[in-house]
Amino acid sequence: MSTLSHVYDETDQLLANTLRLLAVDAIQAANSGHPGLPLGTADMVTALWTRFLKHDPAHPTWPDRDRFVLSAGHGSALLYSLLHLFGYPISLDELKHFRQWGYVTAGHPEYDPERGIELTTGPLGQGVSSAVGMALAERWMAARFNRPDFPIVDHHTYVLASDGDLMEGVSHEAASLAGHWGLGKLIVLYDDNHISIDGSTDLSFSEDVLQRFSAYGWHTIRANGHDMASVDAAIRQAQAETDRPSIIACRTHIGYGSPLHDTAKVHGSPLGPDGVRATKEFFGFPPDQDFYIPDEVPARVAEAIQPGAAAREGWEAMMADYRQAYPELAAAWDMLVSGALPDGWEQHLPNFTGEKPLATRATSGKVIAALAPALPMLVGGSADLTGSNKTNPPNEHDIERGDYGGNYIHYGVREHGMGAIMNGLATHYIRPFGGTFLVFSDYMRGAIRVAALMNVPVIYIFTHDSIGVGEDGPTHQPVEHLTALRAIPNLVTIRPADGNETSQAWKVALERSGPTALILTRQGLPQVTPRDNQLARGAYILAEPLSGDPDVILIATGSEVALALEAVGALLAEGVSARVVSMPSWELFDAQDEAYRVSVLPADKPKLAIEAGSTMAWGRYVGPDGAVIGVDGYGASAPGKVVFKEYGFTAENVAAKALALLRK
Repeated sequence: MSTLSHVYDETDQLLANTLRLLAVDAIQAANSGHPGLPLGTADMVTALWTRFLKHDPAHPTWPDRDRFVLSAGHGSALLYSLLHLFGYPISLDELKHFRQWGYVTAGHPEYDPERGIELTTGPLGQGVSSAVGMALAERWMAARFNRPDFPIVDHHTYVLASDGDLMEGVSHEAASLAGHWGLGKLIVLYDDNHISIDGSTDLSFSEDVLQRFSAYGWHTIRANGHDMASVDAAIRQAQAETDRPSIIACRTHIGYGSPLHDTAKVHGSPLGPDGVRATKEFFGFPPDQDFYIPDEVPARVAEAIQPGAAAREGWEAMMADYRQAYPELAAAWDMLVSGALPDGWEQHLPNFTGEKPLATRATSGKVIAALAPALPMLVGGSADLTGSNKTNPPNEHDIERGDYGGNYIHYGVREHGMGAIMNGLATHYIRPFGGTFLVFSDYMRGAIRVAALMNVPVIYIFTHDSIGVGEDGPTHQPVEHLTALRAIPNLVTIRPADGNETSQAWKVALERSGPTALILTRQGLPQVTPRDNQLARGAYILAEPLSGDPDVILIATGSEVALALEAVGALLAEGVSARVVSMPSWELFDAQDEAYRVSVLPADKPKLAIEAGSTMAWGRYVGPDGAVIGVDGYGASAPGKVVFKEYGFTAENVAAKALALLRK
């Protein structure tokens, strides 16, 4: 990439040392942070950023830029120092206020492509796993859009990963898929420093990492992480390997050049004034001058970024010709990159009014089938539960090694890896959705939380949503999971009552900029809501008394909405009138104005909530005098209808609980 020679000189070393010591000063100023990784890996990233990384800081979101992911997010001070020196909008003042309120230089990197931060990282394993999604997205876009003489998608994904990243299980899941898919443009620089927080990695980590990755189908290389020429040669070798992802084990020394060199103590604590002075003296920097940038460094950086700017200008010229040669593809490209949806797409949403009873997993499948032809940016998959999750559109085109342009991904039994890969896809323009059973949302919670932190539009299809799963028993019957998902900020959780609510749930999910979880049944449900229901408001009045105000309000979600409607008749027989409120999404309802919320759930009416899950958080809606029919233990193995009856989900019990409220 670079026009600089592959021979490294004193100025390159000066740049690496500047990165080291800017990070050390930032951490010392904060009296908080992780100096070990910046000191140990600065030579590696200097080689990468000066000779290979294709980027243009003046145009940070250029679509065909290389992506750099700091999976070892605790080394964020190194990333911020890189971004500052290379001209991204991270000022020296931001470095001086590392980890402080109101500054973008957070303790771990937070997704901000405009500043050059490609991914939220810090929970170990997430960055390297999401990078698999980025690399897959690059191959998908290339397959869809590249034409002879027009390689408009042609970039690499580089990752700086630590021992901890490679210990975490999610990285195993994602790495296995990366090898299976043959993602040759994914290159991982592994900071092989032999130290973790507890001490030597020998305490808990003795496998041959490169043998493991070789077994996954990766190209493996070793390099001296403190010898830029060695790292350079390894990266060039990795770039030449186009059929396999590459991992370069770069042997480094944590805390290199500091008094705590090669010790666990340097991982996560500032060096202290004496340690900072000694480290600066080791590298020949002024010991009493903080945030020092030698005059030679900006000039070297300017040389290093010129090829990226030229590549971006060449790409823009190529795109202008591409627009002339392939106007329809260019229009599709613009829509993909902008994140827009085609005009009129919602007209494809099916109408389920008058349909026979269907599980909402089945109605979701029908929505996917209707939308897939109209939304080419929609790429789905399942964690080996395609037939159960109903996530595959008719005539699906599987994404597989050598054929990346399809619309369906078989993730295998890898829920966490699926979640992280979807995050990478979502940061790379694709609109991903992925399915598994709701009970297994626990297995991917770390990735869901990162999606919510980044606020990227991932759609989760969680089926088999309650004790209605039946015979599979309590191991497969989710109880606490709805409450757990609702607790995640930025995640909208929707449990639709029937086909028409499922259609509207998909509409909400696709129009959001953040993640959405669709909670769907295994068992069939009657069609009880109109096509133009108000699901987008989170809760709405589905049924009212024929005259007068209701005596009681029944609030239900999902499969329990039909049950609430059934209970209305039993209450009428007792002379009690009821309002039925369908409440598919707490988050959407809470976003409404107070007047609307009070109109649906007035404070002066007794309320009974009905949901086949944990009752612990329903008090916010039913109030201190209300009640909840739910499940606060585990389920049982029996036919679903039997389990529902035994747990009190019958019209008779709903009516009895409502009457008891009125007698208080």
